Parts: sequence; C-alpha cells; structure tokens
Amino acid sequence: MSALPGVAQHLHARRAPALLAATALAVSVLVPTSSAAADTARGAAADTAAGATAADAEALVSAGPVVLVEDGDTAVVTISVQAADGGALAGPVTVGWRTGFGTATADADYDAGSGTVEFAAGTPSGAARTIEIRTRESEAGETAETVPVTLESRDAEVSEGPTVVVRAHDLPYLDERLSTEERVADLVSRMTLAEKVGQMTQAERGSVTGDPAVVTELGLGSILSGGGSTPAENTPEGWADAIDGFQRQALATRLQIPLIYGVDSVHGHGNLDGATILPHNIGLGATRDPLLVAKAEHMVATETRATGIPWTFAPCLCVVRDDRWGRTYESFGEHPALATVLGTAAIAGFQGKRLDSGKSVLATAKHFVADGDTAYGTGEGEYTVDQGITEQSRAHVEAVDLPPYAAAVAAGVGSVMPSFSSMDWTDDGLGNPVKMHANGELINGWLKDDHGFDGFVISDWQGIHQIPPLADDSPTTAQIVTGVNAGIDMFMEPSQFERFHTRLVAAVQAGEVTEERIDDAVSRILAAKFELGLFEEPFADRSHADEIGSADHRSLARKAVAESQVLLKNDGAALPLDTDASVYVAGRNADDLGNQAGGWTGTWQGFSGDVTEGTTILEGIQAAADDVTYSEDASAPTDGADVGIVVVGETPYAEGFGDVGGPEWAWDPADGGVPREEKSMALQPGDVEVVEKVCAEIETCVVLVVSGRPQLLTEQLGSIDALVASWLPGTEGDGVADVLFGERHFTGRLPVSWPRSADDPVVNVGDEDYDPLFPFGWGLSTGGRTSTLDERRLDLQDAVLDPAQGVPPQAAKALATSDVALLQGHEPRARHILNAAR
Repeated sequence: MSALPGVAQHLHARRAPALLAATALAVSVLVPTSSAAADTARGAAADTAAGATAADAEALVSAGPVVLVEDGDTAVVTISVQAADGGALAGPVTVGWRTGFGTATADADYDAGSGTVEFAAGTPSGAARTIEIRTRESEAGETAETVPVTLESRDAEVSEGPTVVVRAHDLPYLDERLSTEERVADLVSRMTLAEKVGQMTQAERGSVTGDPAVVTELGLGSILSGGGSTPAENTPEGWADAIDGFQRQALATRLQIPLIYGVDSVHGHGNLDGATILPHNIGLGATRDPLLVAKAEHMVATETRATGIPWTFAPCLCVVRDDRWGRTYESFGEHPALATVLGTAAIAGFQGKRLDSGKSVLATAKHFVADGDTAYGTGEGEYTVDQGITEQSRAHVEAVDLPPYAAAVAAGVGSVMPSFSSMDWTDDGLGNPVKMHANGELINGWLKDDHGFDGFVISDWQGIHQIPPLADDSPTTAQIVTGVNAGIDMFMEPSQFERFHTRLVAAVQAGEVTEERIDDAVSRILAAKFELGLFEEPFADRSHADEIGSADHRSLARKAVAESQVLLKNDGAALPLDTDASVYVAGRNADDLGNQAGGWTGTWQGFSGDVTEGTTILEGIQAAADDVTYSEDASAPTDGADVGIVVVGETPYAEGFGDVGGPEWAWDPADGGVPREEKSMALQPGDVEVVEKVCAEIETCVVLVVSGRPQLLTEQLGSIDALVASWLPGTEGDGVADVLFGERHFTGRLPVSWPRSADDPVVNVGDEDYDPLFPFGWGLSTGGRTSTLDERRLDLQDAVLDPAQGVPPQAAKALATSDVALLQGHEPRARHILNAAR
C-alpha cells in the first residue's frame, strides 16, 4: 500500500530522540571497568540503600520506565523524588542503583556499573538527578538490547527501575533508502510467531494504562482510544505524553516495531477538549463540495496527528437506506454516488500527499459493507437496525453499497474496517446470514483479490465476538480462526487482547491458520507503519499543536457549517434576516453545544451541555443581530418580535442507541443514570409545542432542525415561513447565523430524502413509489452565483413547492433523478430531466 497508488515511497530521514530529558543536577558516577569490580560496587550500593518499606516511606523515587540510547552513546537515566505531601523532603534520601542482566552483555555491549545518588533534606519535591551508563559500539548490525537498572533506597519507596534500551541498528529494515516492500520482507523474516501475532493485536488505552509493560511483553502492534477514552490530562500535550509513553514500551522490544495508535476522529478529534468539531458526515454530504470536505478532513488530520495519533477510524462510507438507523448521521447520504465522491475526498484529506507528514493520518474506510442497508427489526440485541442483517441481492449490493469502497481502494485508503452487520443474499434465499467479520467472500474475495486492496483490515470493537457460535470466553479459537482466515489482519480486542494473542499463536501452531496468512497480515500492517514514517519518528510530532482549535481551523469549520445548511422552505423571502430586526429565539437546541455536536463528541454517545469549546447557534445569532431575546421553552413574551427562530431537533446518541425503537442510553456522567429520550423520526412533543407557539404568535417564523436525520414536521409545515435542515453542525454555530443573516448564501442540498410520513419513513431516490416531503438534492437558495443547470433546478423548485404539502411526487422524482445524474457526471442527462419536468 502506498500513499500514492502505484508509487513506491521513500521516507525522509529522521532520527528518533535517544534519551529522556534530564533535569536538575547531573551527578557523575564512577563506572567500574570490569565485571568483578561491578559486582563489588553493586553489593555495596545495595547494602547502603536497601531496607525501606512502602509503609514507612514518606517519599517516592522513580525513573522513566524506558530510556532509549543509540549504539555506542551514553544513556542518561533521570531519577526523581516526590515527597508524599508535595513539599520539600523532610529528611535526606539516598538511592542506590546498579545495572542488571538483560539481553545486552556486560562489558561487551555496555559498561556495567553501580552507585548512589543523594537528595538532601529540604530538596523540593520533583527534584531529579541523573546517572550515566555507557554503551559500546558494535561492529555489525543487531537488534535492540536491554540493560535493566535496579533502584533501591532505605529512605523512600522505589518504583520499578528503568530499562535502558540500546537501539537496533544497521539492519535492512531500518534503512529508509530501501523500498517499503524490501523493508517489510526483511523485518518479517526476523520475527517470531509471537511477535507477528503481537502486531495483529490492538488493545484499548484504558486496559494497558495500569500496566504499560504489557505492550513490551506481548509486542502489541496497536492501541486505540475508544469514544470518551482520554488520558488523565485531556490536552494536546497530555495526549502526546501518554502516547509517547506507550511508544517507549513498544521500542523496548528487540525489533523496536513502533505502535500505531488509532482514534475515531469522525468529525474532528472528538475526544480532545478544545478540538475543532466539524458537522457530521450527513452535513458534509449536504455541502456537495468535495474540495471543502478534503480541506476539512485535512484539518482534522492535522489536529489528530499533533497529539501523537497517526490513524483515524474514518470516513464512514455507508450508504444509508433507512434513516431510523442510529448511525444515519455518519453517512454522506443515501446514494452511492454522493458517498463515493465525498468519501474519496475525505480520504484524500486525511492521508494527504504523504503519510509521513505531520499533517496526515491513515484513513479507514468503514464499515465494510452495507451497514447502512440492514433491514429494520434485524438489529443485534435490542438494536432495531444497527448491526443487523442486509437482506439484498448481490446485484443490489454491487450497485448501491460497494461503489464507495471501490473508489476508496483506488484512492489508496490505508485500512478498511468490516461491519458488525451480516450479509444474507436473497439470490440463494434468506435464512443463512454471514457476519461481515467472517465473510471471506467479500473481504478476501471482493476487497483484496478482486480489487487489489493492499492496506490492512482492522476489526471493529470486539467484532469477532459476534461470530457464531457465541461464547462466554470470547474471542474463542474458532472465532479468531474464522476472522483471520476471512481476511482480517488486525484485531480490535480492547480488553481481551492477551486471550486473543495466546489463542491465535496456538491456532497457528495447531495448523488452523497458516503462517503464510499471518505473514500476509503482518506485512500489510508493517507497510502502513513504514509509510507513516513511524520507524524513523515514532514519537508525537507536536509542531502543529498550536493549530488545534485555532482561528483558521474554526473558520474552515464555520464555512463547512454554512455550506451544510439546507433551506427547505422560504415563503415570502423570509430569509435572509435583517441584522436590525427584533429576533426572538426559542428551542432547546439553540444554546446547547452538545446537542449541536451530537454523538462521538467528548464521549461515545456525546451529551447535552458544554461538551467542549465552541459557539452555540444562539451565540452566533447574538453576534449577528442587535436585538435578540432568548427563551428556551418560549415562555417569555413574544411581543414586539419581528421574527421568531425556533431551534429544535434531537439530543446526542451513537450507533444502536440512536436506532428508532432501540434502547435508551443512561450511562454518561451527565445522564445520572436517567435514560435519554426515546429516539424517533418525529419531533419530540416539547419541540412541537415550542414551534407551534412561536409560529402562531410571531409573523415571521423560522425553524431550524438540529438533528442527525430528518425529523417529521409535515403537520407544522404550513405555519412555518422558513425551514432549515441544520444537521449536527459541530462547534461552530456561527456558521448557521452566517446564512440566516445573509453573510453567506444558502447552497446546501439534501443528502437524504425527507420523509413525508411516519407510516412510510423509508424513502430513497429510485424507489418506484417515490413520494418524500422534500426529495434528495432539494435545496433553495438565497442568491449568489449559480450555473445554468442550477437556475433551472431552482426555478423548478420554486414552481412546484406547496407551502403546506411539500413537493408533489412527479416533481420530486425529476429533481432527485436529475441530481443523481449530475453526481454521476451526466450533466446533459440531468438537464434533460429538468427540462422535461417543467
């Protein structure tokens, strides 16, 4: 796999930092020159310093767990002391140290030694001393070698001693002048089976934070942060420090294969406080602007990589066919042409021109395949749609669900994630669904063999645990073997990573999985790591950290918000508004950053309230207009208002907890154990009350729907002057105000058909009985430069819209099919369809 398809990539030279930073006073230590002298010195140091118990200690002595040093250089180990009360030391602390026996050979690879360091009474807590351990230059290339250092003290509690790691050097896989293919082949040839399986194993941050040495012990290939999984210090520096700590553990292995850290930056680095949050994909789908999408995702890549993360589990290439699905907002739209155009733009933005850039991340096309095409009522567990069964013909899946993946592979996407859902082909009769994590026909066959995908396949969160037969001790050997043989290369096992590792090694040894299959999987993973430049620079590139949440990034997101707004109705040219108008704002989503950001923000499910930094829609309106009154429930008097703006819609959710008719989430701290509102395609009763009250009392009534999918308001349509689909705009609510007050023109177009009735919520362009309230591609304008084709579309829209009944079926079909033709590059056909409908 190459960042540019078909081009062999050679990486820029870098030299990874060799030492942990030394602080405070450096203490010189006489290092013996013979092993006998070393033994004598080690014994003396132990006799001097040993004896303290944790119960008696009022101070803690510690050192960084891993100290890296180049072959032939001197390792500097920093030893620090912390007073129990955070103040100065009450008494002196003596720390004895000695080199131990690791994989390096004393007096051949390094100079063995021992000694003591002193911290006098009154020394400030956090003070540090350093010791030096000299290594000896080798004549030939070799793998990394370790020198454990033991720390002892009778005056303080001592944490586990550090390990000095002499870097691997002068081996072909470390030579960046070689091609990626050559480097991968050399490295794989040196790996043991256990090391290979380690590379195929991904653990969750929270599962290894308490025992980071497990990264070294298992040789883990990857760590992820799930939704809401953050380091103790949720800042760019805190993230980079935490990930660098895990990376040091990976570099303590003999081959020093770096970790690849992954996160769901699905609409921004949503776990990070202060990150710039974009509109969710459904909003980006409304922009119809691939260049903007590419720029926006490149911004996300920059903010993500600046925290030490080179891999995102995005974009979602699902083609949503039932808006009752809780992941509707993760889709660019209901037609494969739209998902294809914008999905490939997103991949280009994430991966950039070079994967080893500090502004690029590896992209993941997900969820392969047809996760947006599952049948209602087939969902996993209590879910109604999510993780369900796709009951379609091969021809349908080939035409509707697979095109975005074919384009993604052609664009060089680095990884692909299978869906939790199952495939049940109608061609051979329903009743034999196959979990996508077990679907070798599509993963090995369609994806890898037929379309030449040369990246790696990463399972979803414990995805193989759902492969039948289910078990209490998943992942079972059978589930692991099935997943590996189906073509999955890396396995997201957040908590059961050790069990996975043990059982896969045993399965290979038992002949249930061939080592050739293992080598293929590992080669794909290593190729991505080489192309990301992780072998040359495994640690976080923090040089762009000051761009996170910057004015430039927020300005770009604000533009995306403005372009995502879809004007569905605009009677009497209600919009744009005058900035000197008296504006009355109501509705629960007007001043709620969490509601406008949606799921995957702050936590997996997201939550209402101040989820991060940003501008609410109300704050944007207040900045644009001179006279603004706000009343969330519209209880304040409306007298004297020229215009009412009602902002209603949904509250946050993610995945199956957003399924209509599905379970209700209650487990974020903000929930306090109280289940969230039942999800529906209809506005909540409280929203309806506010809409009806404001629209009855104020002459000009504008309604904004902030949601991850269409919300039914057919009954209220006649009383609404201007109706806007605002989707989930993210942190930059002032982008909504920009189009309301004419700073920018409305240009957004529906990425999904807007249903007319709850009795018929599933409506997609191409249906024989296509009759939405507003069709796919619908979007009024408030001016600006347009093409001749756009003018014809806008004229037809103005001519056919019924203020109370929406768009008649025949016109809806013409407008939607014309839009599809345009997306597919058939402009003459699009023009012909519009002309015939006039």
